[in-house]
Amino acid sequence: MNRSARYAITVSIAFAAAGLPGVNVVSASETLSAEEIAQAVSDHSYQGSMLEPNSGFNEYYAPDGTIHGVDYKGEWTTRQGEMCFAYGQEPTCYAVSIDGPSMVLRQDGVIKGNGMLIQGNTVK
Repeated sequence: MNRSARYAITVSIAFAAAGLPGVNVVSASETLSAEEIAQAVSDHSYQGSMLEPNSGFNEYYAPDGTIHGVDYKGEWTTRQGEMCFAYGQEPTCYAVSIDGPSMVLRQDGVIKGNGMLIQGNTVK
């Protein structure tokens, strides 16, 4: 196992041990319900990046379904196994897997984005 893999496992275990409330641990092969995804992301910030270079972001997913970024807003919704994001246009949906505080977004089985869920609004 390489150093990065060991670090990722250590971080995942540390966050899981911290007992983060409202964050379900689900393997990538399990499909989350719309309600499970909403419970995990609502009132959480998501800090991560998409596949494209320089695509880092920090967004807050408010319980009312709005997304708050540093200088933008949008809307989020969930459905069986997916989370959808709309930023003034038609929503784009991704298959979601959540493992402790880590959330991965996929389209057609390919990872498109990943990051960490953090309780509360870190965008303020």
